[in-house]
This record gives sequence, structure tokens and C-alpha cells, in this order.
Amino acid sequence: MSNCIYSAADFRSDQEVKWCPGCGDHAVLSSMQNALAQIASEDGVPREKFAVVSGIGCSSRFPYYVRTYGFHGIHGRAAAIATGVKVANPELNVWVATGDGDALAIGGNHFIHAVRRNVDMSMVLFNNEIYGLTKGQYSPTTKIGKVTKTSPFGTVEKPFKPGELAIGAGGTFFARSVDAEVKLTQELLVAAARHRGMAVVETLVNCVIFNDKTHAAYAGDKATRVENTIVLRHGERMVFGSAGDRGLALDGQRLRVVDSDSPDVLVHDAHSPNPMVHFLLAGMSWPEFPVALGIIRQVDAPTYDAEVARQVEEVRSAATLCDVDSLLHSGSVWEV
Repeated sequence: MSNCIYSAADFRSDQEVKWCPGCGDHAVLSSMQNALAQIASEDGVPREKFAVVSGIGCSSRFPYYVRTYGFHGIHGRAAAIATGVKVANPELNVWVATGDGDALAIGGNHFIHAVRRNVDMSMVLFNNEIYGLTKGQYSPTTKIGKVTKTSPFGTVEKPFKPGELAIGAGGTFFARSVDAEVKLTQELLVAAARHRGMAVVETLVNCVIFNDKTHAAYAGDKATRVENTIVLRHGERMVFGSAGDRGLALDGQRLRVVDSDSPDVLVHDAHSPNPMVHFLLAGMSWPEFPVALGIIRQVDAPTYDAEVARQVEEVRSAATLCDVDSLLHSGSVWEV
């Protein structure tokens, strides 16, 4: 355990950050560097115990910009590589930096299986609803009707909602933030690191070049965010709006917006084993609903890496074959 006090500067590498001016990724990077410093200082995690794994995309340049161990993988394989890293060295604090294209298209199966297995690692999922690095093709989260390089007449595909996908795969932790909400993002990243299991933090980021203002209707500026998003906190009533005059209630198996003084306003239970309400909250979209920010789901469950380690130890303790020599002299043997 480390007793050092770290600052964000301790987690800044000497590499030039090569993202476009105005890209939302810059804000998430700042939140991440502050979060790593907080985790290292408060939880006693030395810097050499952090590892950041990425795939391909703008966000996947992340390992170069943080002063930790890092692995820049191939397209869509970050979750699989990170799973191997964590299982091989359970003491590492493992992070995945990925985008909506990298994680949910070519990496879609790796994403859902890492979530399903509940590998003890944290994923920062940058969602700008476009392929930015490869110059503006539509991604699995692009809104219907969006004109892009690969959809010149508008997309016809229903987009993924990462929260629905994660919770539907049995996820134990899902949270969401917006690039401009630097403090909230830091808070969620710290909570993700402290969660025992697979933690997915979706960050809604703006691509100023190929998908500018894709989140502007509900997250474009502070006043808009206050009106059109809701920051969920465990144990607190689900109310939103600049006047706090609106809330969320259940109508059968659906959510509805009600006046905040209604007795039906829900109290957020992020720890409920039943994922129904979490799934509904993660799937809310503007303008019918506010977009949910904060920790939407956080529950306990066995982790894949811990179960693998337990199983290996059980087999090893009961094994009669402890080395190659005993293996070669076991069973029916003969001399030639």
C-alpha cells in the first residue's frame, strides 16, 4: 500500500494530446487524471498498479496520455485484453478506454461478455455517436436519420443504448456523465474503481468535427443540462429541472414524468437486485424524458477473476501432480 499523496499532474504523461481543439475527450482525460490521483491518494494504490488498455479510435489514444502502464490493442479487443491482464495480475487496477464504435460494433461481443462475466475492471465508454478517427461514419449509437459518410440519406438503424446493453447483459455497475461535467465524471470514475466487478461509465462527448452538438438538446450548456438531465443519487428522490418541479414515477412497467410534489416520485435505489427500474432509467431519452446521469446501477456479485483464482487454488491444493516430473511418472509408465 502506498502512503503517497498524488496530484493530477502525477498522472499526466509527456505525450502531446492529439485530439481536436474542443473535443469532449479533453474534459474526460482531465477527469480521469484527477480520479486516478484521488484513488491513488485515498485508497493507497501506487501509480505502478494502474493499467489502461484501449482498442482503436480517438478515445483509444488514452494510454499515451496518462502516466500509468498501458496497452494499445487492436480494434474492438480492449475488453478481452483487459480481462487477460486482470486475471493474470489481480492486484492491478485495470481500466479500459474505448469508444462507441470500438466497444459496441467490432467489440460488441467482447463488451457484453466482459460485463456478463463481471470482470473486476472499469470501462470508460466515450460516446460521441460517430466514428471520429476514421472520418465520420455512423456508429452503433448514431441517431436514426443522421446523415454521415456511410449514410448519405440518413441512418435507418435503431441505435444501441449502452446502458440498456450493459444492464441487459447482467451488469453490476453502470453510470453516465457528460464531458462538460468534469467533477461528476471524476466522482463516477472513482466510484467505478472502487466497485468490485465490471464498472461501465458512459461519457457523452462532443465530436466538434464530424458530429458537433449531437448531445446539445439535453447537454449543450449548463442551463440545458439542468432542465433536460437528471443526476441520480442513491437514496434521493428522482426530481429534476431548474426549479426541481418535475420528477419520475412508475406507471405500471413504464416511467412517466410527474410534478415533483407527487407522492409517486421514485426514490433512487441503485443497489436493487431487480434491474427493471435501472433498465428504464438507462433507456430514457430526450425529449420524452430527461437523460439520466450519475450511478444508475451498482450491485454486488462474484467477479470472474476472483472465481478463476479460487478455482485454480482449489485444484492446486487437491492436486497430486505438482510438477512435470510427477506428471510424466503418473499412470501407466514403462521404460524404453
